[in-house]
Amino acid sequence: MRPINFKKNVLATNIAILLGSMVSVGAMAADAETAEENIEKIEVKGMRASMKASVNDKRFSNSVVDAVTAEDIGKFPDGDVGESLGRIPGVSVSRQFGQGQGVSIRGASSSLTRTLLNGHSVASTGWFDQQSIDRSFNYSLLPSEMVGGIEVYKSSQADLPEGGIGGTVIVKTRKPLDLDANSVFLSAKGDYGTISEETDPELSGLYSWKNENENFGFLISAAGSETSYQRNGIESLVGWGDIVPTTFEQERERTAINGALQYSPTDNLNFGLDFMSLDMKANNANTSLFTMFPAMAGDTEEEAAARKEAACEQKNSLGTCTFYRRDGNGENPGWAQTWARQASMDSNTYDFNFDYENDSFKVEGRVGNTKSEGGTELTSNYGFWLGTAADYAGTYDATGEIIKIDVANKNFTADDFGGQLSPAGWALKKQPNSDEETYAQLDFTIPTDLGAITSFKTGIRYADHDVSMLTLPANVRTDIEAKDASAYYNGQISSGAGYTLPKPDMDAMLRDAKAAVDGFATEGLVYGAGYGTINEENLSLYLMANFESDGMRGNFGLRYISTDASSDYFELQENGTYAEDLSTADASYSDVLPSVNIAFDVAPDVIIRTSASQVISRPNYADMFAASTLQGYNDDVAGNEVLSTGNIALEPFKATQADLGVEWYFSPDGLMGVSYFIKDVSSFITSSQKLDQSIGITDPLSGEDNWTVSSKKNGTGGQIQGIELQIQDGFDNGFGYSANYTFADSDAAAENYPDEVNVFSDSSEHTVNLVGYYEMHDFSARVAYNWRSEYMMRELPGFYGNREHQDFGTLDLSANYNITEYLGISFEVVNLLEEDSVQLGVAPDDAEVKPELKGGYPAWSFEGEARYKVGLNLRF
Repeated sequence: MRPINFKKNVLATNIAILLGSMVSVGAMAADAETAEENIEKIEVKGMRASMKASVNDKRFSNSVVDAVTAEDIGKFPDGDVGESLGRIPGVSVSRQFGQGQGVSIRGASSSLTRTLLNGHSVASTGWFDQQSIDRSFNYSLLPSEMVGGIEVYKSSQADLPEGGIGGTVIVKTRKPLDLDANSVFLSAKGDYGTISEETDPELSGLYSWKNENENFGFLISAAGSETSYQRNGIESLVGWGDIVPTTFEQERERTAINGALQYSPTDNLNFGLDFMSLDMKANNANTSLFTMFPAMAGDTEEEAAARKEAACEQKNSLGTCTFYRRDGNGENPGWAQTWARQASMDSNTYDFNFDYENDSFKVEGRVGNTKSEGGTELTSNYGFWLGTAADYAGTYDATGEIIKIDVANKNFTADDFGGQLSPAGWALKKQPNSDEETYAQLDFTIPTDLGAITSFKTGIRYADHDVSMLTLPANVRTDIEAKDASAYYNGQISSGAGYTLPKPDMDAMLRDAKAAVDGFATEGLVYGAGYGTINEENLSLYLMANFESDGMRGNFGLRYISTDASSDYFELQENGTYAEDLSTADASYSDVLPSVNIAFDVAPDVIIRTSASQVISRPNYADMFAASTLQGYNDDVAGNEVLSTGNIALEPFKATQADLGVEWYFSPDGLMGVSYFIKDVSSFITSSQKLDQSIGITDPLSGEDNWTVSSKKNGTGGQIQGIELQIQDGFDNGFGYSANYTFADSDAAAENYPDEVNVFSDSSEHTVNLVGYYEMHDFSARVAYNWRSEYMMRELPGFYGNREHQDFGTLDLSANYNITEYLGISFEVVNLLEEDSVQLGVAPDDAEVKPELKGGYPAWSFEGEARYKVGLNLRF
């Protein structure tokens, strides 16, 4: 067991207050009422009632908790669960592909947020082969219509499953015994995107039944959508000399099914069975135009570098420049290519739970399984020279945050390809991932009469978790037929920087790619590099005391955690080959995590709240694989070869955290609050990276042994501290508002990151939320603005690398009108101002990262899309 490094300077004051208060008021505590008896019961219907219920949840919680509550069945405040979370003070949301995906709490990375569904884990994999396997939940899987409410725990307590240094998000679905018998909800929406210019369907529905005795019921809900998503932008590969207009298209098919059974044979005994099936088909095509401005046919690498330097005739202080490409003899035209991927992911969860309560004790238990499979089922690449050299003559201005391109021609069709196309053999592969957990949990609550202590709670939780990754290159047929570009491109599509490019026929590309595959390799160099497994067994035990007396309530306790982890892999040998037999690496760790939460009711409408705890977040799975993975091997992109090795022996992130806040509930709807928080992260996980390394493996296409070598290690930690401010209220004239601001000062040692930038990933220093609404009779409307300052996105050693996302603000609108008691119409707009996603490389010049990630270079930029939704809903 690692020693318990319990930080006295953070926790001693809280414990002293707790013990002193218990001694002084213990004699008066016997007749104290429980917090549950004081909770005002609210039937949540309508926008104002929803906000009132969220305030109520916060007010009567013993911990630091914020909540989002659905207005009614199928009426979550936002069409995207992630976006609703982003309205909460201290919470920031990232949405790389148009939907809220990762959730960052109080300046900690989204991978340090623990997400639970009804209190249990949810397996999740990714569909994109350029994203790592981590522990975060992909919120784009979960339709908002299925959610009844969300709780965000910013402080920890002993009975809360460990894993969230940032915080813990508990998503709650609806239960049949909580609804009226024969409740029905149906909804149909049309969803229009301003970039894709497509209108897509969304359907959802719910039916809930219970018997006359209200002790047995079932619920079934389902949602489905088809979305044509398009992202236009400019990407950069400075090391290869490219500025790349790009278009990412995705045909999303999302389905979700939730089933729930409840049975209460007596008033004291309850049983529940829940099933959740989430599925997303995510076929996508990424079309890029490599402008190749400094290169000429026949150039060596040195000649290309010299030509690039000569072309850069104007530099600014950041080292970026304006390039001038002239129509010279022998100069290449642009290279256009499309990556077509067949991709998907799913998540299926079965959960059985029960509880029994009498005067002497309460017992609660659950057992379940959650499993996810996903990844890329087939990747393919089609590419050839596009246009003529004269088309690309002009100016490429990289001195600002977004690259500006002023050239002779930006309009191309399939007829402009300089030759025939076929699926590139080196690109044909599949990359399936899996994630599965089987869990069991048992909790006991025992009422006591020990002064201020009202009850003890204890429990045990066990989880057996398996994760696997696999990369299988295709055995490629030798008789692949090249075809005219018109076989793979049909019409035109808008792209970044004002370009219009040939539109890929995704179905045709995937069809011919499958025909070119003669099975997949199951051994050899690339197979050995692409295989890895992780098994993780987690055991936790806890003991927690709940206390209450005049003017004070809360809890304190200890949580013991133990983890045994192992990883199977094929060992990379000195000669660059892989061993034929599997090897296994294993490790273990354990810890004790104390926590205390106190709420002082200093006046009927004022609460002073304080908490302190030690928390952990386990390493991301991608960092734990013991396999040595080769990326960029045997493809046609020079300079992207990476050898990445994980570390099963990584210890978890660990932090000591505390906060102090004051809350004033000045009306039934009104709340004003201020909180100070601090997170002292003592154990950290990071990567080291070295460029231009010889490892004994020669890339077959480039003929070079020149690699970026990346490995994982524990770092030196850091600190996050900040302030949250919030205010909200509703008025009798139907108007209401909510506003909050979060300041998070994030400081991590620069040596923790290859980019040498000393801030935590995903951490914005400033976050602002402003919401105004009107609700009266049958009409309601809301306008919401969310803004966050710049933050670091870190995906090394992946293709996109580590870069700084510039400040981002989104304005959203929604309105609802009840035509009749049962029929309503809705209107929503997301990102009305079409805010762009701008990402700069901000690493210093001596950092071990690619050139486009340094010196303020405009590495990536993507055009903002507004989405409009109109819907009809029926509920009774």
